[in-house]
Amino acid sequence: MNQPLTCLFLSLLLCGCAGVTEDSADDGFSEDDDAGGGTGGGGGSASGGRGFGVGGRAGPGAGGRIGGSGGGAPGSGGAAPGGSGGQGSGPKQKKFVGNITTDNRMDYAGKKFATYWDQVTPENAGKWGSVQPNVGSQPNWSTLDGIYDYAQQNGLIFKQHVFIWGNQQPSGAPSESDVRAWISGFCSRYKNTKVIDVVNEPPPHTTPNYTQNISAGASGSWPWIVNAFKWARESCGDAILLLNDYNNIEWDDEVDHFISIVKDIKANGAPIDAVGAQAHDCDHPQMTTARVQANLRKLHEETGLPVHITEYDVSFSSDAEQLRYYQEQFPFFYETDWIEGITIWGWVRGRTWSQAPDSGLIDGNSGAPRPAMTWLMDYLGRPSP
Repeated sequence: MNQPLTCLFLSLLLCGCAGVTEDSADDGFSEDDDAGGGTGGGGGSASGGRGFGVGGRAGPGAGGRIGGSGGGAPGSGGAAPGGSGGQGSGPKQKKFVGNITTDNRMDYAGKKFATYWDQVTPENAGKWGSVQPNVGSQPNWSTLDGIYDYAQQNGLIFKQHVFIWGNQQPSGAPSESDVRAWISGFCSRYKNTKVIDVVNEPPPHTTPNYTQNISAGASGSWPWIVNAFKWARESCGDAILLLNDYNNIEWDDEVDHFISIVKDIKANGAPIDAVGAQAHDCDHPQMTTARVQANLRKLHEETGLPVHITEYDVSFSSDAEQLRYYQEQFPFFYETDWIEGITIWGWVRGRTWSQAPDSGLIDGNSGAPRPAMTWLMDYLGRPSP
Protein backbone atom coordinates (compact mmCIF):
# COMPACT_ATOMS: atom_id res chain seq x y z
CA MET A 1 0.00 0.00 0.00
CA ASN A 2 1.09 3.45 0.45
CA GLN A 3 4.38 5.01 1.05
CA PRO A 4 5.14 8.21 2.81
CA LEU A 5 2.31 10.64 3.14
CA THR A 6 3.54 13.59 4.99
CA CYS A 7 2.48 16.65 6.69
CA LEU A 8 3.83 18.58 9.44
CA PHE A 9 2.57 18.68 12.87
CA LEU A 10 -0.93 19.05 14.11
CA SER A 11 -2.91 20.91 16.50
CA LEU A 12 -5.98 20.39 18.59
CA LEU A 13 -8.10 17.42 18.77
CA LEU A 14 -11.64 16.53 18.76
CA CYS A 15 -14.87 15.84 20.32
CA GLY A 16 -15.77 14.34 23.59
CA CYS A 17 -13.93 12.65 25.50
CA ALA A 18 -16.66 -4.70 8.43
CA GLY A 19 -16.59 -11.90 2.72
CA VAL A 20 -13.63 -10.62 1.16
CA THR A 21 -13.13 -10.91 -2.52
CA GLU A 22 -9.66 -10.40 -3.84
CA ASP A 23 -9.30 -9.42 -7.44
CA SER A 24 -5.92 -10.33 -8.85
CA ALA A 25 -5.95 -7.21 -10.98
CA ASP A 26 -6.56 -4.65 -8.23
CA ASP A 27 -6.46 -6.53 -4.95
CA GLY A 28 -10.04 -5.43 -4.36
CA PHE A 29 -11.85 -5.96 -1.10
CA SER A 30 -15.44 -6.66 -0.26
CA GLU A 31 -15.41 -6.62 3.48
CA ASP A 32 -17.58 -8.71 5.75
CA ASP A 33 -15.92 -7.04 8.69
CA ASP A 34 -15.42 -10.24 10.64
CA ALA A 35 -13.18 -9.62 13.60
CA GLY A 36 -11.12 -12.72 14.04
CA GLY A 37 -14.14 -14.82 13.22
CA GLY A 38 -16.52 -12.90 15.44
CA THR A 39 -19.99 -12.20 14.15
CA GLY A 40 -22.09 -9.15 14.43
CA GLY A 41 -25.25 -9.79 15.97
CA GLY A 42 -18.86 15.51 21.76
CA GLY A 43 -21.42 17.90 21.78
CA GLY A 44 -19.83 20.52 19.52
CA SER A 45 -20.18 24.12 20.32
CA ALA A 46 -20.62 25.35 16.77
CA SER A 47 -24.12 26.19 15.72
CA GLY A 48 -25.92 24.88 12.67
CA GLY A 49 -24.60 22.30 10.27
CA ARG A 50 -24.44 18.60 10.92
CA GLY A 51 -23.15 18.09 14.40
CA PHE A 52 -21.05 15.82 16.53
CA GLY A 53 -22.91 16.18 19.82
CA VAL A 54 -23.69 13.75 22.59
CA GLY A 55 -27.16 12.83 23.73
CA GLY A 56 -29.24 9.93 25.02
CA ARG A 57 -31.09 7.41 22.90
CA ALA A 58 -34.21 9.49 23.24
CA GLY A 59 -32.94 12.80 21.96
CA PRO A 60 -30.41 14.42 19.64
CA GLY A 61 -27.31 16.23 20.78
CA ALA A 62 -26.26 19.63 19.63
CA GLY A 63 -23.23 20.86 17.83
CA GLY A 64 -21.71 21.99 14.58
CA ARG A 65 -20.56 19.75 11.77
CA ILE A 66 -17.11 19.18 13.21
CA GLY A 67 -16.74 19.87 16.86
CA GLY A 68 -17.11 18.58 20.37
CA SER A 69 -15.93 18.77 23.90
CA GLY A 70 -13.22 16.98 25.76
CA GLY A 71 -10.68 14.91 23.87
CA GLY A 72 -6.95 15.08 23.96
CA ALA A 73 -4.53 17.93 23.77
CA PRO A 74 -2.44 18.58 20.70
CA GLY A 75 0.19 15.92 20.07
CA SER A 76 3.82 16.35 19.36
CA GLY A 77 5.33 13.56 17.20
CA GLY A 78 5.92 14.99 13.76
CA ALA A 79 5.42 13.41 10.37
CA ALA A 80 7.89 11.03 8.84
CA PRO A 81 10.02 12.19 5.95
CA GLY A 82 8.97 11.74 2.37
CA GLY A 83 6.09 12.97 0.26
CA SER A 84 4.50 16.37 0.17
CA GLY A 85 1.13 17.95 0.28
CA GLY A 86 0.78 18.78 3.95
CA GLN A 87 -1.47 21.56 5.09
CA GLY A 88 1.25 23.66 6.70
CA SER A 89 0.04 24.44 10.19
CA GLY A 90 -2.09 21.44 11.02
CA PRO A 91 -5.86 20.99 10.81
CA LYS A 92 -8.02 24.08 10.89
CA GLN A 93 -11.02 22.10 12.12
CA LYS A 94 -11.48 19.53 14.79
CA LYS A 95 -11.87 15.98 13.57
CA PHE A 96 -12.29 12.58 15.13
CA VAL A 97 -9.89 9.64 15.17
CA GLY A 98 -11.94 6.60 16.10
CA ASN A 99 -12.08 2.84 15.91
CA ILE A 100 -14.48 -0.10 15.79
CA THR A 101 -15.92 -2.53 18.27
CA THR A 102 -14.07 -5.77 19.02
CA ASP A 103 -16.37 -8.81 19.02
CA ASN A 104 -19.21 -6.38 19.73
CA ARG A 105 -17.36 -5.08 22.78
CA MET A 106 -15.95 -1.67 23.51
CA ASP A 107 -13.29 -2.11 26.19
CA TYR A 108 -10.80 -4.94 25.75
CA ALA A 109 -7.92 -6.57 27.64
CA GLY A 110 -8.35 -4.13 30.49
CA LYS A 111 -8.09 -1.15 28.16
CA LYS A 112 -10.89 1.41 28.04
CA PHE A 113 -11.89 2.25 24.47
CA ALA A 114 -12.81 5.83 25.29
CA THR A 115 -9.33 6.54 26.62
CA TYR A 116 -7.81 6.21 23.15
CA TRP A 117 -10.62 6.86 20.63
CA ASP A 118 -13.27 9.56 20.35
CA GLN A 119 -15.51 7.91 17.76
CA VAL A 120 -16.91 4.39 17.41
CA THR A 121 -18.27 2.39 14.48
CA PRO A 122 -19.99 -0.92 15.29
CA GLU A 123 -18.06 -3.38 13.13
CA ASN A 124 -20.96 -5.75 12.53
CA ALA A 125 -23.79 -4.91 14.90
CA GLY A 126 -25.13 -2.04 12.77
CA LYS A 127 -25.55 -4.08 9.63
CA TRP A 128 -29.17 -4.73 8.75
CA GLY A 129 -28.75 -8.52 8.78
CA SER A 130 -27.34 -8.37 12.31
CA VAL A 131 -30.40 -6.53 13.59
CA GLN A 132 -32.99 -8.32 11.44
CA PRO A 133 -31.78 -11.65 9.97
CA ASN A 134 -34.95 -12.25 7.96
CA VAL A 135 -37.38 -9.95 6.21
CA GLY A 136 -40.36 -9.63 8.50
CA SER A 137 -38.59 -10.81 11.63
CA GLN A 138 -38.60 -8.69 14.74
CA PRO A 139 -35.54 -6.42 14.99
CA ASN A 140 -33.13 -7.17 17.82
CA TRP A 141 -31.44 -3.97 18.87
CA SER A 142 -29.79 -5.24 22.05
CA THR A 143 -26.17 -5.31 20.84
CA LEU A 144 -26.44 -1.91 19.20
CA ASP A 145 -28.10 -0.51 22.31
CA GLY A 146 -25.07 -1.37 24.39
CA ILE A 147 -22.61 0.17 21.93
CA TYR A 148 -24.67 3.32 21.47
CA ASP A 149 -25.18 3.79 25.18
CA TYR A 150 -21.45 3.43 25.83
CA ALA A 151 -20.78 6.06 23.18
CA GLN A 152 -23.21 8.51 24.73
CA GLN A 153 -22.00 7.91 28.27
CA ASN A 154 -18.38 8.45 27.24
CA GLY A 155 -18.81 11.38 24.87
CA LEU A 156 -17.96 9.42 21.70
CA ILE A 157 -19.20 10.18 18.21
CA PHE A 158 -21.43 7.28 17.11
CA LYS A 159 -21.30 6.24 13.45
CA GLN A 160 -23.68 3.82 11.74
CA HIS A 161 -22.25 1.17 9.40
CA VAL A 162 -24.33 0.46 7.28
CA PHE A 163 -27.89 0.93 5.95
CA ILE A 164 -27.72 -0.54 2.42
CA TRP A 165 -25.11 -3.07 1.29
CA GLY A 166 -24.84 -6.14 -0.92
CA ASN A 167 -23.80 -8.31 2.06
CA GLN A 168 -25.08 -9.05 5.55
CA GLN A 169 -28.63 -8.02 4.74
CA PRO A 170 -31.83 -9.83 5.78
CA SER A 171 -32.66 -12.99 3.89
CA GLY A 172 -35.47 -12.60 1.41
CA ALA A 173 -36.18 -9.67 -0.88
CA PRO A 174 -36.80 -6.51 1.13
CA SER A 175 -39.42 -4.14 -0.21
CA GLU A 176 -39.35 -0.37 -0.19
CA SER A 177 -41.41 -0.33 2.96
CA ASP A 178 -38.97 -2.77 4.62
CA VAL A 179 -36.01 -0.55 3.77
CA ARG A 180 -37.70 2.60 4.92
CA ALA A 181 -38.77 0.93 8.17
CA TRP A 182 -35.19 -0.19 8.80
CA ILE A 183 -33.80 3.30 8.27
CA SER A 184 -36.49 5.12 10.23
CA GLY A 185 -36.43 2.54 13.02
CA PHE A 186 -32.69 2.96 13.45
CA CYS A 187 -32.71 6.74 13.46
CA SER A 188 -35.70 7.06 15.75
CA ARG A 189 -33.92 4.80 18.26
CA TYR A 190 -30.41 6.26 17.95
CA LYS A 191 -31.17 9.92 17.50
CA ASN A 192 -27.64 11.10 18.18
CA THR A 193 -26.03 9.15 15.37
CA LYS A 194 -23.63 11.63 13.79
CA VAL A 195 -22.28 9.85 10.68
CA ILE A 196 -23.94 7.17 8.54
CA ASP A 197 -22.70 4.93 5.73
CA VAL A 198 -25.96 5.08 3.80
CA VAL A 199 -24.74 2.83 0.97
CA ASN A 200 -21.63 0.67 1.25
CA GLU A 201 -19.57 -0.70 -1.64
CA PRO A 202 -21.81 0.10 -4.60
CA PRO A 203 -21.59 -1.90 -7.85
CA PRO A 204 -19.56 -3.50 -9.19
CA HIS A 205 -18.30 -4.37 -5.73
CA THR A 206 -21.59 -5.48 -4.22
CA THR A 207 -25.23 -5.21 -5.32
CA PRO A 208 -28.19 -5.70 -2.98
CA ASN A 209 -30.78 -8.14 -4.32
CA TYR A 210 -33.54 -5.60 -3.83
CA THR A 211 -32.37 -2.59 -5.83
CA GLN A 212 -35.35 -2.81 -8.19
CA ASN A 213 -37.64 -2.66 -5.20
CA ILE A 214 -36.28 0.68 -4.05
CA SER A 215 -35.77 2.54 -7.34
CA ALA A 216 -39.22 3.96 -7.95
CA GLY A 217 -39.58 7.71 -8.15
CA ALA A 218 -35.90 8.52 -8.62
CA SER A 219 -33.92 9.13 -11.78
CA GLY A 220 -30.37 8.74 -13.00
CA SER A 221 -28.19 5.64 -13.29
CA TRP A 222 -28.43 4.84 -9.58
CA PRO A 223 -32.02 5.60 -8.50
CA TRP A 224 -31.91 3.16 -5.58
CA ILE A 225 -28.91 4.98 -4.14
CA VAL A 226 -30.64 8.32 -4.59
CA ASN A 227 -33.69 7.04 -2.74
CA ALA A 228 -31.61 5.56 0.07
CA PHE A 229 -30.05 8.95 0.72
CA LYS A 230 -33.37 10.75 0.57
CA TRP A 231 -34.92 8.34 3.06
CA ALA A 232 -31.92 8.64 5.34
CA ARG A 233 -32.19 12.42 5.32
CA GLU A 234 -35.91 12.25 6.07
CA SER A 235 -35.38 9.98 9.07
CA CYS A 236 -31.93 10.90 10.33
CA GLY A 237 -31.98 14.66 10.49
CA ASP A 238 -28.57 16.25 10.52
CA ALA A 239 -26.41 13.11 10.45
CA ILE A 240 -23.56 13.28 7.93
CA LEU A 241 -24.54 10.92 5.10
CA LEU A 242 -21.78 9.01 3.28
CA LEU A 243 -21.35 6.83 0.22
CA ASN A 244 -18.61 4.44 1.34
CA ASP A 245 -16.34 2.26 -0.81
CA TYR A 246 -12.98 0.55 -1.09
CA ASN A 247 -10.21 1.14 -3.67
CA ASN A 248 -11.48 4.68 -4.27
CA ILE A 249 -8.24 6.35 -3.23
CA GLU A 250 -5.85 3.62 -4.33
CA TRP A 251 -6.62 2.36 -7.86
CA ASP A 252 -7.14 4.97 -10.57
CA ASP A 253 -9.92 3.27 -12.54
CA GLU A 254 -11.92 2.64 -9.39
CA VAL A 255 -11.47 6.24 -8.30
CA ASP A 256 -12.99 7.40 -11.58
CA HIS A 257 -15.92 4.98 -11.32
CA PHE A 258 -16.71 6.01 -7.77
CA ILE A 259 -16.59 9.70 -8.69
CA SER A 260 -19.01 9.05 -11.56
CA ILE A 261 -21.49 7.50 -9.14
CA VAL A 262 -21.25 10.45 -6.77
CA LYS A 263 -21.74 12.97 -9.56
CA ASP A 264 -24.77 11.07 -10.85
CA ILE A 265 -26.55 10.78 -7.53
CA LYS A 266 -25.81 14.40 -6.64
CA ALA A 267 -27.25 15.53 -9.96
CA ASN A 268 -30.39 13.53 -9.23
CA GLY A 269 -31.05 14.91 -5.81
CA ALA A 270 -29.25 12.63 -3.36
CA PRO A 271 -28.51 14.64 -0.17
CA ILE A 272 -24.99 13.27 0.21
CA ASP A 273 -22.74 15.12 2.65
CA ALA A 274 -19.36 13.39 2.27
CA VAL A 275 -17.63 10.42 0.68
CA GLY A 276 -16.05 7.52 2.53
CA ALA A 277 -12.72 5.95 1.56
CA GLN A 278 -12.13 2.66 3.34
CA ALA A 279 -8.39 2.83 2.63
CA HIS A 280 -7.83 -0.92 3.15
CA ASP A 281 -5.33 -1.05 0.32
CA CYS A 282 -3.14 1.75 1.58
CA ASP A 283 -0.51 -0.76 2.67
CA HIS A 284 -0.33 -2.37 -0.77
CA PRO A 285 3.26 -2.50 -2.07
CA GLN A 286 2.24 -0.82 -5.33
CA MET A 287 0.87 2.23 -3.55
CA THR A 288 2.91 5.42 -3.31
CA THR A 289 2.47 8.55 -1.30
CA ALA A 290 2.01 10.68 -4.39
CA ARG A 291 -0.61 8.33 -5.83
CA VAL A 292 -2.76 8.22 -2.73
CA GLN A 293 -2.53 11.95 -2.12
CA ALA A 294 -3.39 12.71 -5.74
CA ASN A 295 -6.39 10.37 -5.66
CA LEU A 296 -7.61 11.84 -2.40
CA ARG A 297 -7.43 15.34 -3.85
CA LYS A 298 -9.15 14.18 -7.03
CA LEU A 299 -11.92 12.53 -5.01
CA HIS A 300 -12.48 15.70 -3.01
CA GLU A 301 -12.17 18.19 -5.86
CA GLU A 302 -14.27 16.34 -8.45
CA THR A 303 -17.09 15.45 -6.08
CA GLY A 304 -17.00 18.74 -4.22
CA LEU A 305 -17.38 16.84 -0.96
CA PRO A 306 -15.38 16.25 2.20
CA VAL A 307 -13.72 12.86 2.65
CA HIS A 308 -13.84 10.45 5.58
CA ILE A 309 -11.18 7.76 5.98
CA THR A 310 -13.52 5.03 7.17
CA GLU A 311 -11.71 1.68 7.55
CA TYR A 312 -7.99 2.33 7.75
CA ASP A 313 -5.80 -0.65 8.64
CA VAL A 314 -2.08 -1.33 8.26
CA SER A 315 -1.41 -5.05 8.50
CA PHE A 316 2.19 -6.11 9.03
CA SER A 317 3.64 -8.69 11.39
CA SER A 318 6.66 -6.39 11.60
CA ASP A 319 6.21 -3.68 14.18
CA ALA A 320 8.70 -1.51 12.33
CA GLU A 321 6.80 -1.73 9.03
CA GLN A 322 3.47 -0.95 10.63
CA LEU A 323 4.99 2.03 12.41
CA ARG A 324 6.59 3.31 9.20
CA TYR A 325 3.28 3.29 7.35
CA TYR A 326 1.47 5.11 10.14
CA GLN A 327 4.18 7.76 10.32
CA GLU A 328 4.19 8.25 6.56
CA GLN A 329 0.43 8.19 5.91
CA PHE A 330 -1.51 9.30 8.92
CA PRO A 331 -0.35 12.93 9.19
CA PHE A 332 -1.70 13.73 5.73
CA PHE A 333 -5.10 12.31 6.65
CA TYR A 334 -5.17 14.17 9.93
CA GLU A 335 -3.82 17.53 8.82
CA THR A 336 -5.86 17.92 5.64
CA ASP A 337 -8.83 20.15 6.31
CA TRP A 338 -11.30 18.45 3.99
CA ILE A 339 -10.67 15.03 5.51
CA GLU A 340 -13.19 15.29 8.31
CA GLY A 341 -12.45 12.17 10.30
CA ILE A 342 -10.50 8.92 10.44
CA THR A 343 -11.75 5.53 11.63
CA ILE A 344 -9.16 2.81 12.16
CA TRP A 345 -10.54 -0.64 11.43
CA GLY A 346 -9.62 -2.48 14.60
CA TRP A 347 -7.14 -2.00 17.41
CA VAL A 348 -6.78 -5.43 19.08
CA ARG A 349 -4.26 -7.72 17.38
CA GLY A 350 -5.77 -11.10 16.59
CA ARG A 351 -9.32 -9.72 16.71
CA THR A 352 -9.25 -7.55 13.59
CA TRP A 353 -10.76 -8.14 10.16
CA SER A 354 -9.61 -11.50 8.75
CA GLN A 355 -8.00 -9.89 5.70
CA ALA A 356 -5.83 -7.69 7.89
CA PRO A 357 -4.80 -10.08 10.67
CA ASP A 358 -1.80 -8.06 11.79
CA SER A 359 -3.40 -4.64 11.77
CA GLY A 360 -4.12 -4.52 15.50
CA LEU A 361 -2.39 -1.87 17.57
CA ILE A 362 -2.36 -3.58 20.97
CA ASP A 363 -1.59 -7.18 21.89
CA GLY A 364 -4.78 -9.22 22.13
CA ASN A 365 -3.66 -10.95 25.31
CA SER A 366 -1.55 -8.54 27.32
CA GLY A 367 -2.93 -5.30 25.93
CA ALA A 368 0.62 -4.04 25.40
CA PRO A 369 0.85 -1.38 22.68
CA ARG A 370 2.70 -1.92 19.44
CA PRO A 371 5.06 0.90 18.44
CA ALA A 372 2.51 2.31 15.97
CA MET A 373 -0.02 2.70 18.78
CA THR A 374 2.50 4.45 20.99
CA TRP A 375 3.44 6.81 18.15
CA LEU A 376 -0.18 7.49 17.22
CA MET A 377 -1.28 8.29 20.74
CA ASP A 378 1.69 10.62 21.17
CA TYR A 379 0.89 12.31 17.86
CA LEU A 380 -2.71 12.85 18.94
CA GLY A 381 -1.84 13.89 22.46
CA ARG A 382 -3.67 10.94 23.96
CA PRO A 383 -2.40 8.53 26.62
CA SER A 384 -0.62 5.42 25.40
CA PRO A 385 -1.56 2.03 26.89
